[in-house]
Amino acid sequence: MNWHAYGTFLTFATVVVLIPGPDFAVVTGNTVSGGRRRGMWCAAGVSTSNVIQGAAAVAGLGALIVRAQPVFHVIKWVGALYLAYLGVQALRSAIRGRYAPPPAAGAEAANGWRQGFLSNITNPKVLMFYLAILPQFLTPDAGATLLLALALTHAVLSLAYLLFLTTMLHRARRILERRAVRRALDALTGTAMLAFGARLAVDRA
Repeated sequence: MNWHAYGTFLTFATVVVLIPGPDFAVVTGNTVSGGRRRGMWCAAGVSTSNVIQGAAAVAGLGALIVRAQPVFHVIKWVGALYLAYLGVQALRSAIRGRYAPPPAAGAEAANGWRQGFLSNITNPKVLMFYLAILPQFLTPDAGATLLLALALTHAVLSLAYLLFLTTMLHRARRILERRAVRRALDALTGTAMLAFGARLAVDRA
């Protein structure tokens, strides 16, 4: 792979990262509900999952999971149900409109990281991306090291974008902390999570 091919991949990966998806919804929800710290830890959870799935694809474990259809479908349904759970929680908050003070910083970090990690690791589309898309940017004789480099590049791009997202949301916190705005955002992110979960459940990939 030459620098031109890598530049092409960077452009493609950036476009993929910028398309709103479950990661966007989960990080937004965590930032709005728990602040910048929780949002950043949620982004770190997403990135951790990206690294693990990229490494699994390089090691050949990803292909085994995809071929083992029962395992693949279990992961898919767990992911769909988890997104639905998060969506329902957000919608309940929007309906109630009562917001307690945020918990301790340690709990915020753990909850944010867990939600980011679980929502991403149970999304089989991420694994399919590493298995089916990344090799197209490599020559047939490229080794596993280059494939891992592309996977890590995608993980870093995703982390950078999600951290930027949390920063922008944090700067708008005076507006976002208003009760009416908070309820509207909870309703929006909750609906988005339910939609992403439903899409994941019916996807035959």
